[in-house]
Amino acid sequence: MAVKVLNPGLSTTVQDLGRPGYFHLGIPIGGAMDRLALRAANLLVGNDEGAAGLEAVFIGPHLEFTRDALVAVTGADMPIKLDGEEQPSWTALKVRAGQVLSFGFLKTGARIYIAIAGGIDVPIALGSRSTYPIGALGGFKGRAVAKDDELPVGNAAGGEEGRSIPEPLRRRPGMPAELRVLPGLYWHRVTEESHRNFFDDQWKVAPEADRMGYRFRGGRPLQFVERDQPFGAGSDPSNIVDSCYPYGSIQVPGGTEPIILHRDAVSGGGYFMIGTVVSADMDLIGQLQPNTPTSFVKVDMDGALKARADRAALLDRIRSVFD
Repeated sequence: MAVKVLNPGLSTTVQDLGRPGYFHLGIPIGGAMDRLALRAANLLVGNDEGAAGLEAVFIGPHLEFTRDALVAVTGADMPIKLDGEEQPSWTALKVRAGQVLSFGFLKTGARIYIAIAGGIDVPIALGSRSTYPIGALGGFKGRAVAKDDELPVGNAAGGEEGRSIPEPLRRRPGMPAELRVLPGLYWHRVTEESHRNFFDDQWKVAPEADRMGYRFRGGRPLQFVERDQPFGAGSDPSNIVDSCYPYGSIQVPGGTEPIILHRDAVSGGGYFMIGTVVSADMDLIGQLQPNTPTSFVKVDMDGALKARADRAALLDRIRSVFD
């Protein structure tokens, strides 16, 4: 079957869990910004957790189905409609041939995930169907979907209409959002006072927030420890000799506005990193709207590992709904 795109929304792309193994070549992992939400949507319709679905930002698409299908929408709080009638989120929905899936205005969060039983069956590129628009790689013709596109869907393997994931298992950012951060290799480059200020201050998500990275504003500028400019580094105190960037790393160009590197970020560069957001909180970033108040919370390695274990336990609880 195929799903016809009547209206693509603001930016709707095919995403799965990404293409690990190519970061050293400058190709990011990509994939869903909120991986937990995508996994949950796929489980609801009987897909493998890593099947390709649609990620829509701020405004949902209008999709016409050419055949009966089982669909689930998770992630942000955005009213779901079938032929104009509102439907529950985080629930497996039966869609009849000829019906149109559409969405109302976004209430909270930033991204929804649309899973269809059988998965979006676009060609695999470097082990993944995820769209990497900057490299015109993967997804539907290497780009966001557009009006009149017809998206191929694979054969459905299972799933049961009406199944739902309980509200307590639907993880969303708080208000203010809290992002746990492990101080990084360049922590010593800023003063003790700046160490405290970074975590004491409340920041806000800037308009420059996308799949490559999220910029934050509103906190006090960082003060750098004096140094001799290293050979190969820029003259600004925030410059370093080019280094690798891990996912979730926080660079602060000029010491003023932190930028968290996300799924489609570059793999290295010449800005120092004050720390790294723990992997368990990367999904939350993908649900932050511009101007969302945000606090950074300092953790050590034990705290980061506990956060990862807690997230894995949450995913196991979601899986247990389908046992």
